[in-house]
Amino acid sequence: MEFEHIPVLLKEAIDGLNIREDGIYVDGTLGGAGHSYQIIKRLTTGKLIGIDQDINAINKAKEVLRDYSDKTILVHDNYVNIKKILFNLGIEKVDGILLDIGVSSHQLDQEERGFSYNKEAPLDMRMDNTRQFSAWDVVNKYSQEDLEKIIWKYGEERWAKRIAEFIVNERKIKSIDTTLDLVNIIKKAIPKRVRMEGHHPAKKTFQAIRIEVNEELDVLEKSIPTMCGLLNKGGRLCIITFHSLEDRIVKEEFKELNKECICPPEFPVCVCDKKREVKIITKKPIIPTVDEINRNPRARSSKLRIVERV
Repeated sequence: MEFEHIPVLLKEAIDGLNIREDGIYVDGTLGGAGHSYQIIKRLTTGKLIGIDQDINAINKAKEVLRDYSDKTILVHDNYVNIKKILFNLGIEKVDGILLDIGVSSHQLDQEERGFSYNKEAPLDMRMDNTRQFSAWDVVNKYSQEDLEKIIWKYGEERWAKRIAEFIVNERKIKSIDTTLDLVNIIKKAIPKRVRMEGHHPAKKTFQAIRIEVNEELDVLEKSIPTMCGLLNKGGRLCIITFHSLEDRIVKEEFKELNKECICPPEFPVCVCDKKREVKIITKKPIIPTVDEINRNPRARSSKLRIVERV
C-alpha cells in the first residue's frame, strides 16, 4: 500500500517538544509517522506511543518505526481517548504530546476514501473506516437546516444556504452517492462568477462535512485540557492546525489553561482557586517557511502552537 506523507513543520515541532532521551512521548496523530520517526531517533531509554484512528496509518508506522520496535507502542484509537490509553499502558504522565490535526496526505490521495473533491469516489470521509457513520449519511439524511448549519459553521461557506437547498432538492430525485455527484450540486448552487474566484468551489463544503463526520473540532476542544493534565512538569503539548477553526480552538484553550484566576474583575480577592496549568511558548503561531511551502504546498496554511506544563 502506497502511503505518501510529508510531515509539516517537522523541525519546528520536534524542537518545540524539547525532547529528553529518557522521556515518554505521544504522537496522537501518527499519519505517515514522519514526526514519530524524528522523535524516536532522539530517545535512548524513552518510549514513543503512537495513536491513530486510521488503521492504514498504524500499519505504515509499523514499517517506518520497525528498527525502534522496542521503544514503540502503537494504538489504533482516537487521541480523544488518550487518558484511557495511557491508563491501560500503566502510564500516569508523559513528557510531550504532538498533534498534527486534520486529514492526511495519504487520506486525500487514496481515492476510495472520498476525502478529495477532485476524484470520483463513494461519499465516505471516515478517518476511522470501522465506524458506520459516513459523509453519505450527512449528505443524504441531514435536514436542510442542519446541512446549512454545518456548512456555514465548519466550512465558513457564505453560500451554505443555497448549497443545502440544492442538496435536499437533488436527493428528492435520487440519493447522492459519490464525491463528484456532490461537487456538481455545489457548482450548480454557487454562481458562476464566484466559482471562478480562487479555491475550488467544493473545498469549504467538503471540509465541513469531513469535520462533521469525524467530530474533529469537538474532539480537539475536549482533548486539550486532558492532554495538558497528563504532562509532567516541563512537558510540552505541540499542536499543528490547518485552518482557522482549529487554530482558534487551540489558541483559546491554551489561553484558558494559562490563566491564573478566572474570578470576575470586580471581586476584591480571588475565590476561584484556579492555578495556571501551562505557560504559552509560542506567543504567535509558528508558520512554515517559503521554502517548505514550495516543497510541500499542503503545508501552506499550517500553524504550530506550543505550551509547557508548569
